[in-house]
Amino acid sequence: MSETKRSLNLFDTIMLVSGSMIGSGIFIVSADMVRVLGSPFWVLFCWILSGVITLFAALSYGELAGMMPAAGGQFIYLQRAYGKLTAFVYGWTVFTVIQTGVIAAVAVAFARFVGVLVPFFDESNILFAIGKLSVSSTQVLGIALIMFLTFLNSRGINNGKIIQRVFTSAKIMALLGVIIIGFVAGAKNSYWQQNIQLNFSPLLENTVTDFNTGTLLSALGVALIGSLFSSDAWNNVTFIAGEIKDPKKNIPLGLLIGVLLVTVLYILANVAYFILLPAHGSPEGNTVIERGIAYAQNDRVGTAALSAVFGNFASYLMAVLIIISTFGCNNGLILAGARLFQSMANDNLFFKTAASLNKYGVPSKALWIQAGWASVLCLSGSYGALLDYCTFASLVFYIITISSVFYFRVKEPNAERPYKAFGYPVIPLLYIIITLGICIDLLIFKPQNTAWGLLIMCIGIPVYFLFTRNKN
Repeated sequence: MSETKRSLNLFDTIMLVSGSMIGSGIFIVSADMVRVLGSPFWVLFCWILSGVITLFAALSYGELAGMMPAAGGQFIYLQRAYGKLTAFVYGWTVFTVIQTGVIAAVAVAFARFVGVLVPFFDESNILFAIGKLSVSSTQVLGIALIMFLTFLNSRGINNGKIIQRVFTSAKIMALLGVIIIGFVAGAKNSYWQQNIQLNFSPLLENTVTDFNTGTLLSALGVALIGSLFSSDAWNNVTFIAGEIKDPKKNIPLGLLIGVLLVTVLYILANVAYFILLPAHGSPEGNTVIERGIAYAQNDRVGTAALSAVFGNFASYLMAVLIIISTFGCNNGLILAGARLFQSMANDNLFFKTAASLNKYGVPSKALWIQAGWASVLCLSGSYGALLDYCTFASLVFYIITISSVFYFRVKEPNAERPYKAFGYPVIPLLYIIITLGICIDLLIFKPQNTAWGLLIMCIGIPVYFLFTRNKN
């Protein structure tokens, strides 16, 4: 087969956007954000700002998706605007770590929470070691999940579509359940008033006597990484544009509805956390209340919040919720990511074999190549560090992609635009300014991570010339 079938409707598009966004981050990263900022007000501000930034980006991507409704999404936009080199460096970074690194991280998160229910899959259970490389049962289960979902998706788009519908719907309902529990249970014993009085407190971990605007901005930049990472992967839907019905309409709408839905859920979930638990606590605390959100055990804020209501049973309840969440999240990532690599292969910028479709009309070889590298990252144990390194790179590519909206308005004023970026030029420009500020903040306060991110991007340049030199 040489062409894919358009079998995904608007509901599937929304499920892919929201399902790829909701993983395990919303249940974990708020602990570190409280430690960095010390203030529930500013933590909520970060979640709101992340949602606004993501929504601004999604609104801008809607115009690009309407203009170029082809498989590959962001890769196609960058190639048309800035040429093959820029597009390849983006695809290279996505393959080496952004997509495969997230797949590995989500798979291991899935396995860790299976370990709560089945102790055999505890991280401390080392199955074998070769020199410095040790392989745990958690890593093996993570790889098994990647292989299982890759197999299902290689058997046709309908498999991936059904999994995405079922598991995304389930985790949205589960997240709504956490929110409702927080608001209902918190009506009797709420920590909200106590927490909200900490609005303008100094940083919690590093007591700052001279708390000024510069200190606040630097802390916000660092804290935003957690909320932005939890809100990422929304753009994956553009990779699979070739299999979406009426993509000129459904992709912009799916981006808008999916991002808005997840943003509201994330903000309400954090409000529920601050209702159920005190923000501050002690790492030596014996109970979830004594430890607070800042020092929740293993940063598992969601589990701690439910423990305040259900006691020890909450750890099992949250484990099931996160297992569902990560399973659905990884399905969306695996489903969409392979289409980007297929698009690159069609332009001789990836392994040529990845361009082919199997008898089910899906790029199975691209799926398995993606699975293979994600599994290597699972075994390496370095996916967490790689994700930190490439958060900066990911933001840089978002800026470059959204700048192409301005480029196309000037260079291709008469191009068909079924959907025009809402609030143009103000909203796209605001996104670029805000995200550029975050990148500068990271360059100053996390230079090591950003340097590695830049290095991975730069390595893509000589690799590009290797691919173009020998197109076979």
